[in-house]
Amino acid sequence: MTVYLVGAGPGEADLLTVRAARLLGDADVVVRDRLVDESVMGYVNPHAEVIDVGKRPGESSSQASINALLIELGGRFETVVRLKGGDPFVFGRGGEELVALNDAGIACDVVPGLSSALAGPLAAGIPVTHRGISRGVTIVSARGARGELTDFRGLANSELSLVILMGIEHRGDIARQLEEGGLDSTTPVAVIEQAWTNQQRTTRGVLADLARFDVRPPAVIVVGGVAALDLRSMGILDVALI
Repeated sequence: MTVYLVGAGPGEADLLTVRAARLLGDADVVVRDRLVDESVMGYVNPHAEVIDVGKRPGESSSQASINALLIELGGRFETVVRLKGGDPFVFGRGGEELVALNDAGIACDVVPGLSSALAGPLAAGIPVTHRGISRGVTIVSARGARGELTDFRGLANSELSLVILMGIEHRGDIARQLEEGGLDSTTPVAVIEQAWTNQQRTTRGVLADLARFDVRPPAVIVVGGVAALDLRSMGILDVALI
């Protein structure tokens, strides 16, 4: 009996790993998150039970209750797949679930997935690092464990790319703090909504415009010189979204 923490990738099912697809086909139970693309669910064993525990805006699903569910299922079924959008350990609380399962004596294994923090920008033709423009990348959640806004003043660095997850509703405060931290108001910014799906949309501008962007979650915010790049428009990158 094993619980598998599986990354579903950032969007369409063809971005799944081979191992993830195999486990979905073998699963007795799949415990899924909200942001898992519906095309991924086509790989699930048709006889498996599917349980949706996704957290939605305005709801406060308890992580403790999800941990308890996984422990209970792990004690009853041979193959339990905990399916998470992106990668289970990039703001997916995979570490918390792994610790809870281990403490309960439940066998656990992990299958990494492609995180939207890296794949989301690429879907818009944006490399998160690029020689001469960005020598590194910082990936950050806009909110802390208690829901407080991250202090972005300390993250203002013109030599690095900044990739922000879960930041759409706070984009005005984020822009203000980054400017207070020293970033120029003309720093390029891009927002990629629903990356790697047929609903994908990219909005570009500069930091001073970010608060006025007409964008909706789920989305990834990219701040820095790389946000002005679009390798697709150069004819050197063909990104297939379907």
